Amino acid sequence: MAGDPSRTYRSEHRQRQAAETRTRVVEAARDMFSEYGYQATTLAQIAKRAGVSVETVQKHGPKAALVWAAVEVASFGVEGAEVDFMATPQGAELSQVRDPERFATFAGEVLLGINQLAAGVWTAVTEAARADRELRGHLVQRLAWIRQQFETVLRLAAERGWLRTDLPFEDLVEAFGVIGSVEGYVRFVHYEGKSAEEYQAFIARLVRHTILAR
Repeated sequence: MAGDPSRTYRSEHRQRQAAETRTRVVEAARDMFSEYGYQATTLAQIAKRAGVSVETVQKHGPKAALVWAAVEVASFGVEGAEVDFMATPQGAELSQVRDPERFATFAGEVLLGINQLAAGVWTAVTEAARADRELRGHLVQRLAWIRQQFETVLRLAAERGWLRTDLPFEDLVEAFGVIGSVEGYVRFVHYEGKSAEEYQAFIARLVRHTILAR
């Protein structure tokens, strides 16, 4: 017997509504954490910004889970600690890069895009992690994941013969992580007052002269 089409429609409609609510909550959390910091932000503030009830926000919490979801969305536009950079639109574009000069330029473009959006919420969570053992534990895990993404990108470059060979691969991964860190972006742009364009060009130069073969 055929299923009820109206039931299928209602189910799909509820799923869309749930996904839209989740997006509003996470984006509101991102904005509030960026603006006020982790400790000062309350679920009630997030609810008000998202236009939902506190109970709805609680269903998407706890607070620590929301801050990491906010970091993921700010960085890549999607949630999920298992997100692989190479599976994102930026990763797909990187796979089409065919020369080291474009690789360096592309690194500047991508790191600017990620760090511009993630700087506020990332700063909030790293500052809060100093006094919050749970957050600190998650931060260690996330930093390991970020390093893995840098390693994945550099392995692609290595396969194409673009990396310098006078330093160990592990050293190049560590250097790439320092170059692309959110903290570096914050210092360069927020505190030193450099423009986004200057930051992007700076990253490209560092990758070109520090990571790639000459």
